[in-house]
Amino acid sequence: MIIKNVQIFQENKTFTPGDIIIHEGKFEDTVHENEAITDGHGWYAIPGLIDIHFHGCAGYDFCDGTREALDKISAYEASVGVTSICPASMTIAESQLYQAMKNAGEYTCSGGAKFRGIHMEGPFISEKKKGAQAAENIRTCDLKLYHSLQEASGNRIRIVDVAPETEGAMSFIEAVKDDVLVSLAHSAATYDTAREAFRRGARHVTHLFNGMSPFHHRDPGIVGAAADSQNCRAELICDSIHVHPAMVRAAFTLFGSDRIILISDSMRATGLADGQYTLGGQNVCVQGKLATLSDGTIAGSVTSLMGCLQNIVKTMDIPLADAVACSTINPAKEINIYDHCGSITPGKEADLVLLDHDLQVRAVYINGELQNSRLT
Repeated sequence: MIIKNVQIFQENKTFTPGDIIIHEGKFEDTVHENEAITDGHGWYAIPGLIDIHFHGCAGYDFCDGTREALDKISAYEASVGVTSICPASMTIAESQLYQAMKNAGEYTCSGGAKFRGIHMEGPFISEKKKGAQAAENIRTCDLKLYHSLQEASGNRIRIVDVAPETEGAMSFIEAVKDDVLVSLAHSAATYDTAREAFRRGARHVTHLFNGMSPFHHRDPGIVGAAADSQNCRAELICDSIHVHPAMVRAAFTLFGSDRIILISDSMRATGLADGQYTLGGQNVCVQGKLATLSDGTIAGSVTSLMGCLQNIVKTMDIPLADAVACSTINPAKEINIYDHCGSITPGKEADLVLLDHDLQVRAVYINGELQNSRLT
């Protein structure tokens, strides 16, 4: 297949006019005989998006612990241009957490977005910054529990969240840093404590600004420590609810576009109407873009990663090329899948999205197979 007349996103974060060749599910640079030709109308051709932190969508949640949930989540994500997923758990009861991990370990994708791993958000967090996590299920870092969950998941846990100021956290980081990406999350850690955690082996920050102390000029906390740690990347929710546009721009100034990862943090109400839903066993009220617990705490988002990309370009003055890189290249590198996806490079899996000039999804391809199309 040849997709002609598109603006192709390059690994150096530029767009170049040209044609894309797909053969046997991979991007290629050689034309084969009798290839079907599709007109790309001069639209943007970008790699399929990669969401490494979201909980659910379309009425389902990763923590439901069922094959049906993962199938429905995968199908919805593919429909909105997200072709690789790393869904997140919640701070739930150990038996439920084990079932969610076991279900993921047994899961084989049957279409839709590719299941790339698990983001284990909790239970090793701080009650002071628990956000929408259930306090009764919070635990101090526990190597035995982590290893049992990793085994149940078939070694699919890619990211584990830790509050570094809690008991045993530093030794836990050192013990698992070569097995999994350690992220600082839901933490009241000071700058010095966070810096020590990065020195010990943490390399990631979960939803920057949210679930942590503010970036204060005398106490810069995790935000300042992460900015000063050049090997650290930080997630950013850009749903127009979690982080003010000025702070989004500030984050790009602090970290640069190579160290920001866009995430959705979406929950099961994403793609559905306003109403009452659940997240981690807690009731959530959804009105418009806002999802809250009964006490007003923000409880995840109801915006897909593609919606976040559109938001930051259209309303937050972030260049499209940077937004795309932060939704494709950076997350692929962060969970070690960049060798086979995350860019439109010959030899890589042909996961591709065509966006029109208003950034609306016109076509989604996974392994070169058309998933969702509005090509005319």
